Amino acid sequence: MKAHNPLLIFTVFSMSFSAWAGPGDSTDVSTTDTLANEEWTFEDDPFAARLDSLMNSVLFASETFPELELDSSLYALDSIPQFSDSIMELRMADLNSRTPFDLVYNQEVRRYIDLYANRRREQVSRMLGLAEYYFPMFEETLDKYDMPIELKYLAIVESALNPQARSRVGAKGLWQFMYATGRMQGLRVSSYVDERSDPHKSTEAACDYLTKLYSIFGDWNLALAAYNSGPGNVNKAIRRSGGKRDYWEIRPWLPRETAGYVPAFIAVNYVMSYAPEHGLYPTPSILSYYETDTIRVRHKLNFDQISTVTGVDKEAISILNPSYKTEFIPEISGQNHYLVLPREAMGVFITNEDSIYAMAAAEFEKKEAEEPEHQEMDERLVHRVRSGESLGVIGEKYGVSVGQIKSWNGLRGTTIRVGQRLIIYPRRLPQQETRTATTTTSNGGVRYTVRSGDTLYDIARKYPGVSADNIMEWNNIRSASSLRPGQTLVIHPQ
Repeated sequence: MKAHNPLLIFTVFSMSFSAWAGPGDSTDVSTTDTLANEEWTFEDDPFAARLDSLMNSVLFASETFPELELDSSLYALDSIPQFSDSIMELRMADLNSRTPFDLVYNQEVRRYIDLYANRRREQVSRMLGLAEYYFPMFEETLDKYDMPIELKYLAIVESALNPQARSRVGAKGLWQFMYATGRMQGLRVSSYVDERSDPHKSTEAACDYLTKLYSIFGDWNLALAAYNSGPGNVNKAIRRSGGKRDYWEIRPWLPRETAGYVPAFIAVNYVMSYAPEHGLYPTPSILSYYETDTIRVRHKLNFDQISTVTGVDKEAISILNPSYKTEFIPEISGQNHYLVLPREAMGVFITNEDSIYAMAAAEFEKKEAEEPEHQEMDERLVHRVRSGESLGVIGEKYGVSVGQIKSWNGLRGTTIRVGQRLIIYPRRLPQQETRTATTTTSNGGVRYTVRSGDTLYDIARKYPGVSADNIMEWNNIRSASSLRPGQTLVIHPQ
């Protein structure tokens, strides 16, 4: 029998909890977004999308770890092992006897078992490989908090074990913390570091947050639902169900994604436990957790410097240290920053530590202007497209790629329009809008130095009574497309 808290009373759901969002959801959800009002299909299933995000992940790049090869022994579609409902139900009952979770087998759970075991086999094979690195880390923290060990599977549902995963609403990391919830749990986000992508710190935060949710609801399935959508939405579902306290009874009133969240979690428990029976085996990925070591970095370093000294590929360093957004480890008073390396390379780093810092200090002194400014920020900002701007120009301004901008804004192509608002999660702050202008000595005009992203129209708007045609005439410009950053223009304001 599963343990429940009979003393938990309805009044525990105060106004403060109703506004408390879960890590993966930042908005309230109306009844039109619940399972009771909308049909669920795998075509738009968020968990399937997270699995698909693994396909191009650098976690499996052969050039990063040359000794690793992708598993090509996957079954053909017509020879995938299949099992009857009765067999899977018996297996689920066995798993259920070992955990405080209510692991039930029903048709909703079976749909997700089919997703993981049949339709996304390559992705699951990759996750089995990643589990060899991340699961020992998760298990240590879960043991510290005296929590069910099966919670390690929640990270598969949340992020497919991708520490760089970002949801469409901005949740980030293995445990998919929104910015506000992450800060509430002590995860810092700055220009340099996003601790939501730090495997150790985010796991600690997730365990602490889940412990709080379980203390509220006294039921692990409800705690999982609250982790996904926020306690407020679970409270509303309980009220709308007439006070029911069982996940499956309140499920029709939960947000649409949350209605699939617990079935997906149960299915992952099954598939990861019976992977060999379904012909699923790990694709080797990053190093074993026990083959790495961690050290506190005393002074600022970049990944190029670490790679040069240790011989570890820079991409591998990025994979093992996903919280550093610009491949730079800062030195900030009152904050500790850590570096994870393969154990053999760590010995080289420790032996030469003082020399590494001295070399880095000399390089930084020489290239001081190249070091980005440190600033705490909430990441998300809205950029309004200006005339002449392209996704490439905007990406360069904020240190992000065109692909990232397209992903954040649901763009299929690269066409944008003036005035369009784009969501950006900057890796650096844009330079201040400044213009270099000096009065000429001959006729009172000014000189303007063209900046990246400038157009003749934009420049003309800075000066009263000046048109783009005027600028072209004054500077003998035949085509507006010939404008280049650094070019000096003569302007005659009216």
